[in-house]
Amino acid sequence: MSTNTPIRVSVTGAAGNIGYALLWRIASGDCFGSNQPVILQLLEIPPGMERLQGVIMELRDSAFPLVHDIVGTDNPEIAFNDADAIFLVGSRPRTKDMDRSDLVAANGPIFVGQGKAIDTVASRDVKVITVGNPCNTNALIASANAPSIPPRQFTAMTRLDQNRAVGQMAERAGVPASKVKNVFIWGNHANTMYPDPRCGTVDGQSATDLFESDWLQGDFLDIVSTRGKAIIMARGASSAASAAAAAVDHMRDWWQGSNGHIVSVAIPSEGWYGVPEGIVFSFPCRCENGEIIVVDDLPIDTFTQSKIDENVAALLEEREAVSELLGN
Repeated sequence: MSTNTPIRVSVTGAAGNIGYALLWRIASGDCFGSNQPVILQLLEIPPGMERLQGVIMELRDSAFPLVHDIVGTDNPEIAFNDADAIFLVGSRPRTKDMDRSDLVAANGPIFVGQGKAIDTVASRDVKVITVGNPCNTNALIASANAPSIPPRQFTAMTRLDQNRAVGQMAERAGVPASKVKNVFIWGNHANTMYPDPRCGTVDGQSATDLFESDWLQGDFLDIVSTRGKAIIMARGASSAASAAAAAVDHMRDWWQGSNGHIVSVAIPSEGWYGVPEGIVFSFPCRCENGEIIVVDDLPIDTFTQSKIDENVAALLEEREAVSELLGN
């Protein structure tokens, strides 16, 4: 989909750790293509504006040929004006004394305002990825507050969970990550999410033949679902570079196509696999011609169904907690 006309790419929380890691990947052409010029429209909260100026100085100093302009602002209507792609990264991080319901309550109002601004000023064809947690429900809130934009243009990122699953399989099999295909995530970007290995291949071999089921339903599942916490324990900070890499992967495949491979995208359900309509749920998807196509005919075994049900229950609970922010 590359054109010589610059596209407008908005990033919120642009001076934060994920934003900082993300911007250089976008500016270098990793996301939208090596021939696609971009105008970066960067949003921060007022206390982050000075730091954002430093980030913009560094971007200018990097002299990327594809970057045609950079806008820094604390006004979402400026940041999202005519945007073709939006990365909703900025959100309040979870602190150790917060549970998930606290995080939902703290971040919900942010995404009301951003959804309304997107509805008012963004391109009608805009592609939105929500990275800021709890990303599935934040995407739901943003979409609900942007009624003139089709819901399926709002997505949430479960690609980081997919990439973590791929990394674990590659390490265990002793192969590069590029040899692992078609492993994907069901559900919520939370510890309930389910990395489904049944379609996966490792260097052409079925993942379920290669790995014992005790590992796939035991340590593999545990490591992938708690990886973010493990990184915080090891680094003393949350995963930023890997989150930025996953956001690039998600948007690149949506923009340029997934080459026939199954990838994880959380989108508002249209009833696929019995998931209630409207909740933002990660499904197996293929991306073609700028569209996300849910792979809707995979067989579902008892274990997978139990995991889908667990994620549906969690997301319905989150939706109920923010019902007053959904405008209906």
